[in-house]
Amino acid sequence: MKANQDDFESMQAELGSALPRWGMSPHAKLTFVSHSENTTFLAHDPQSGQRLVLRVQRIGYHTPAEILSELSWISALIADGIIDTPRPLPDDNGLSLCPVQLNGLTRQVVAFEYMSGHEPDQSASLPAWFRKLGAVSARLHQHSRHWQRPTAFRRKIWDFDAMLGVRPLWGDWRAGLGLRDSDAQLLKRVADALAQRLDAYGRESHRFGLVHADLRLANLLVDGERLGIIDFDDCGFSWFFYDFAAAVSFMEHQPIVTELQNTWLEGYRTVAPVSNEDEAMLPIFVILRRMLLTAWIASHSETDTARLLGTDYTEGTVAMGERFLRTL
Repeated sequence: MKANQDDFESMQAELGSALPRWGMSPHAKLTFVSHSENTTFLAHDPQSGQRLVLRVQRIGYHTPAEILSELSWISALIADGIIDTPRPLPDDNGLSLCPVQLNGLTRQVVAFEYMSGHEPDQSASLPAWFRKLGAVSARLHQHSRHWQRPTAFRRKIWDFDAMLGVRPLWGDWRAGLGLRDSDAQLLKRVADALAQRLDAYGRESHRFGLVHADLRLANLLVDGERLGIIDFDDCGFSWFFYDFAAAVSFMEHQPIVTELQNTWLEGYRTVAPVSNEDEAMLPIFVILRRMLLTAWIASHSETDTARLLGTDYTEGTVAMGERFLRTL
């Protein structure tokens, strides 16, 4: 959904008036945080000191059943002590998914505990955080394999068709900003090669299951030695090792990715084994994710991320595609 500044300001005012539903006083204030798939606000009540994060769900993307399924996995991960992540907070009627009238429409809103921290700096300390992230990813994957999901559990399937194929959830990569016909032909060869590799790798249960699917830096909160994980909005069924590719989002082309892959694997192997075949797929998932994000930027051109990266990101994808094809 495209929105302008007036939309955000109106949404902020109307959502601010609904804050008592989550136990906040009339003195509570709401500030805009970000707009990507969803629109996020931070609420602060100076009277009680309480802070919470409110996520206004994008219209027409996730069904209510899918959102409630996301929240059920988060709650299970917290209850089982798997990761540090903010707890979903129900409103005064016990609703975790709350309908609120915003800008003349009924929007679904989810409230979360506030978690302190900041995203890891892209500096010398990043490999150390990726070692921690590898261990966290392994714990998430173990939990995913053994958790008994509720019978009503529904999440999207992030397979090749949903990313680059016939039912692209984030738009068609061919619409990449500034993509020339000759470059589109090159990326078609890349997509065909990816489809073949993924088909050969397979979707057996030890390789394909419920994953976070968006463990990029913006969704990591570090505070001291703690590595917190936020934003399960894209969680769904995909290849487990796709989680590494998501972790290097928007820096896939940088030389540090090789070191990040090595330290991520070191951390992962402290929890669970990684086969040679799984490790060999990591670069495949990285270029898959890069092409998926190229499509996302084109279909979300109103976001700050898309405006910042624009055609340069598409050009970088083509360059990565050329290098990838030379390895075949």
